[in-house]
Amino acid sequence: MTKSNNRVTQPALFEPDPLRLPALRMRQGRDRVLYAFAVDGKRVEEFAAVSRIGRDAEHRVVGYQRPEVVSHIAEIRAYLESDNPMLPNAVVVAFDPSVRFEPLATLDSRVDAPSVPGELVIPLPIGPDARKPGWIVDGQQRLAAIRESTIAGFPVWVVGFVAGSDSEQREQFILVNNTKPLPKGLVYELLPATEARLPTMLGKRRFPISLLDRLNLDDDSPLKGRIKTPTMPDGLIKDNSLIKMIENSLSDGVLYRLRRDGAAEDSDAMLRVLKAFWSAVGAVFVEAWGKKPKESRLLHGAGVVALGFVMDAIADRARENGVPTEELFRADLAALKPICRWTEGHWEFGPGYLRKWNEVQNTPKDIQVLANYLLVQYKARVWNAAG
Repeated sequence: MTKSNNRVTQPALFEPDPLRLPALRMRQGRDRVLYAFAVDGKRVEEFAAVSRIGRDAEHRVVGYQRPEVVSHIAEIRAYLESDNPMLPNAVVVAFDPSVRFEPLATLDSRVDAPSVPGELVIPLPIGPDARKPGWIVDGQQRLAAIRESTIAGFPVWVVGFVAGSDSEQREQFILVNNTKPLPKGLVYELLPATEARLPTMLGKRRFPISLLDRLNLDDDSPLKGRIKTPTMPDGLIKDNSLIKMIENSLSDGVLYRLRRDGAAEDSDAMLRVLKAFWSAVGAVFVEAWGKKPKESRLLHGAGVVALGFVMDAIADRARENGVPTEELFRADLAALKPICRWTEGHWEFGPGYLRKWNEVQNTPKDIQVLANYLLVQYKARVWNAAG
């Protein structure tokens, strides 16, 4: 018996008829050879295994794949079982030398061609413990989702190469998975125009980001062009700060209450509130408005998120009178102006607790301190005074 893929395997015994797949052979660099082919994703496990990362008896690292992520697989599976799924990215498989390529003889003589058509011949091992000729370098979660899905089959692209050793497989795994991901901001900007089913986290963010998009583009928005995104890099407010502010209100604030029948979102009503509030912020704190975050904490991440909680508090006080207007927001925010230190001075967060205006950072702790301070002051100066 031999030891491979972190388990003991039987010597390789193969089916008499190998798997033969139409493929393209391509050479890269000095001596790299790649094979591209399509195959039913449910069949990949017949010839390729997952090399689980772990340590051997001498505590050396063996394998390279992380454990399957159940939640990620479930999301991919749900997408695959939807109406019209697509997985364009190729699975990457490292093969041992038992896999061979048979070119079409009539075309193989064209040495200058970037790719050569032919057949990839993959031996199929006999028995569940037999060593498989391939190891999955990238695409483990996708293949697991296809395997567990209720669909009859789902073809995927596979790019394969022959690896002479475990270290070469591990090297390729690191290189394939170390590419720079798309910036989150760019993904967020694409969401409002995307109707396809998305992973849970992105799906939840699609609506708040659509509100953000309107705030940044509508002519009547006080934040038009002020939100910094990949396509609007000159903005002052980081998109993620406003997204957090909107998500907080959608979770338990005035935007949550504006949902029709507690379910469907009324985006126009929500936008009216958001535009009215930020218009009032700009009018009341005019000296701090329009400045970069390093010059003012008003449009800094901490200020934006903290003011979102003040918006919800003002709207809650005016709940019986319907949706708050810009005039109401202005009047209530004006009561807070004397204690705000957006551009200079010290915040007096409590007895002996002074913080210089620019020491407030965009961290959960500082945001909570600033939000709690503003809410306490608001209730003392407006809510309790009115009562």
